[in-house]
Amino acid sequence: MEDETYACGTGVTACALSANLRYGFEDFVDVKVLGGDLRIEFNRTDDNTYENVWLIGPAEKVFSGEINV
Repeated sequence: MEDETYACGTGVTACALSANLRYGFEDFVDVKVLGGDLRIEFNRTDDNTYENVWLIGPAEKVFSGEINV
C-alpha cells in the first residue's frame, strides 16, 4: 500500500472488493492497517455488483488541530 494512513478505509475497501471479484473468496476481508484491524463485509450480487458494503473496526482520534485549505 502506498502512503498508508491510519485507517485507509477507501483504499482497503476497494482492494477487498477487487480481490473478491477476481478470486471469489468469502463475503468479508480482514485487513491490518496502521490504525488497527479492519473488516470489510459486503454482499456480491449475481450481476457482480456489491451491496451493503461495511467497513468495521475501531475509531480512534489521531489528529487534533486545524487544516487551512
